[in-house]
Amino acid sequence: MWTSGRMSNAKNLLGLGVSLYFWGLMDLTTTVLSGSARPLTEGQEDNLSDKLHQRMKRSWVWNQFFVLEEYTGTDPLYVGKLHSDMDRGDGSIKYILSGEGAGIVFTIDDTTGDIHAIQRLDREERSQYTLRAQALDRRTGRPMEPESEFIIKIQDINDNEPKFLDGPYIASVPEMSPVGTSVIQVTATDADDPTYGNSARVVYSILQGQPYFSVDSRTGLIRTALMNMDREAKEYYEVIIQAKDMGGQLGGLAGTTTVNITLSDVNDNPPRFPQKHYQMSVLESAPVSSTVGRVVAKDLDEGINAEMKYSLVDGDGLDVFDINTDPNYQVGIITVRKPLSFESKKSYTLKVEGANPHLEMRFLNLGPFRDTTTVHISVEDVDEPPVFEPSFYFVEVPEDVEIGTSIQIISAKDPDVTNNSIRYSIDRSSDPGRFFYVDITSGALMTARPLDREDVSWHNITVLAVELNNPSQVGSVSVTVKVLDVNDNAPEFARFYEAFVCENAKAGQLIQTVSAIDRDDPQEGQHFYYSLAPEAANNPNFTLRDNQDNTAWILTRRSGFRQHEQNTFYLPILISDNGRPVLSSTGTLTVHVCSCDDDGMVMSCNVEAYVLPVSLSRGALIAILACIFVLLVLVLLILSMRRQRKQPYIIDEEENIHENIVRYDDEGGGEEDTEAFDIAAMWNPREAQLVVKNRQDMLPEIESLSRYVPQACVMDNNVHNYVLAKLYEADMDLWAPPFDSLQTYMFEGNGSVAESLSSLQSVTTDSDQSYDYLTDWGPRFKKLAEMYGATDSSGALW
Repeated sequence: MWTSGRMSNAKNLLGLGVSLYFWGLMDLTTTVLSGSARPLTEGQEDNLSDKLHQRMKRSWVWNQFFVLEEYTGTDPLYVGKLHSDMDRGDGSIKYILSGEGAGIVFTIDDTTGDIHAIQRLDREERSQYTLRAQALDRRTGRPMEPESEFIIKIQDINDNEPKFLDGPYIASVPEMSPVGTSVIQVTATDADDPTYGNSARVVYSILQGQPYFSVDSRTGLIRTALMNMDREAKEYYEVIIQAKDMGGQLGGLAGTTTVNITLSDVNDNPPRFPQKHYQMSVLESAPVSSTVGRVVAKDLDEGINAEMKYSLVDGDGLDVFDINTDPNYQVGIITVRKPLSFESKKSYTLKVEGANPHLEMRFLNLGPFRDTTTVHISVEDVDEPPVFEPSFYFVEVPEDVEIGTSIQIISAKDPDVTNNSIRYSIDRSSDPGRFFYVDITSGALMTARPLDREDVSWHNITVLAVELNNPSQVGSVSVTVKVLDVNDNAPEFARFYEAFVCENAKAGQLIQTVSAIDRDDPQEGQHFYYSLAPEAANNPNFTLRDNQDNTAWILTRRSGFRQHEQNTFYLPILISDNGRPVLSSTGTLTVHVCSCDDDGMVMSCNVEAYVLPVSLSRGALIAILACIFVLLVLVLLILSMRRQRKQPYIIDEEENIHENIVRYDDEGGGEEDTEAFDIAAMWNPREAQLVVKNRQDMLPEIESLSRYVPQACVMDNNVHNYVLAKLYEADMDLWAPPFDSLQTYMFEGNGSVAESLSSLQSVTTDSDQSYDYLTDWGPRFKKLAEMYGATDSSGALW
């Protein structure tokens, strides 16, 4: 039987709590005495031998050895002793140790059975080892005892300090929280044995962070310890927590961790404007929705607690200005709501309120959470373009209006205080046909060309108004002209009508239905009246019936039509409308007499069909026409060649075609030239209104319309102003022709003191001027010398 024990006194064994357990075969009766065994008899040994070779029912008893960890001595640490009852101390028994750590951590003396630890033991790495022991006969190697298993437990000492495995910690708590508000719970872990002594009993304490926070010594829960902690005063706190084992007693090991605590914001600060008065300015030309300025209310809170809502609560500009909140910067943006006018109102006063939209009920006593400020806005004057009153014109004019008739007075004024003079013109891109003209000073819109509703029924033109002192300021207005219909178009046949009547037709037979169209559009609708023309009122062959529905029937008056007697009839039909005045036209209906079958189907309407030779085929007709065409082409070719022979084009080798002299036989007539321009219009435009002479040498694109301006609209008699007005009109009109419509001849021609300055008629004068010097200029001036009679020394022209 095995015995195990430690080589120490019984008192030490009892102090360490070591228990000795014995095990053996259940059917053996062995007496155990103080760690030694009684020898077996011979019969008992035989029975034991038989038992070893038979299946034995074994009963295990756990034998435990205890050894302290972290042994620091130099000698191997004695663990315990194994001993077999068969060991007589003569060395015949050999002890063998196997299992966990055998030979590496633990060794056994194979003679005495003493077990030693040869390595440093750490309970936190391994708390126990399971080993097996066996006693063998040293000579035969036969097992003397069955293999036994036992445990060596490592006894703990306080060699590990508490550790915060999740540290450092980050936590937050709302500012102004009540005392005792939970912040975060920290936990420290001690690797020592919690079941043995106080080595793993941890106690928490706070080393840094007082008096703001406290920690529960048992649970590690951190709480607030000071009331009214203000984030705006101090936002971040660094708290150091200590965990100490041994219940916090002297000699215990300790570990620390850091807890970073942030005070989160609450809405405990009302907004305040840093200024009670703001001064801003805006141009009167600022467009709607443009920014005037910004106001901001300061709030010491952050995030949603610092959000602001701005509004206009009072002032005389509530309908002129608006305010919006910028969500990114929490500022109030004042914008223009309606167009401004310096001339109408020069300044505005607004009362702006800024408020927190998100409130906390427990802090309402710190309010009110809103504030107001006053904003003064000055409107600055700018040079504005002319403004039309009204802003849109609609004009109706009959299409038969005479040229130069004033159809509307367009009025614009300078909105500025200076009230500059206005000059009017038409944007020619809106009136490419140049149907209208506007007086430059009065704004009278007049017709410049005949209007025709049937061609253009609507005109959309743009009239421009320009300040005389600042041409860059241009205003515009749209003028819609509706051309009213006048009965100026006679009705006519809708198409060319050609009817057929059979030779066997009876009297009163319908041969054609005619209808008419009219380009006019009377308000009461179109209604046409049909009748035979006066010259055909008593036509013996055909008659007409007006159906009163804008159509008419053509009926035969007799029967017995014969194709060979007369194969075509021309019937004039008078068509009248219902307009004022009544207009009419005559249309001709062509009626062919045809031969028909009994069913009235036309067979032939050509009287020559009876006399044409039957043998003349279509191919023959085509060949005849082709011959005629070829002959015509030959005749044209011959005529063309003969014309070229009569007018040969020969270029002299010495002649430069670019130096030909072109002769003009006309000359400016000066003041005596009454055909070019009536100079009376220059001195008194009013008197020249009734007697106007058009130029015969040049046709202007548009006649001067000054004579059509009413007497109240005519400009001053001052010729200088008249010329300036015309010059301005020419400068502003980008589509005007390149020549001037106003020309003066004051010091030229036969009527002036300087007489004629032209040299074209100088050959007829008595001037003795010699042109012989032209002969010295070479062949290039030969033609010019011949014109003026220059001769060489031999008297011959060259």
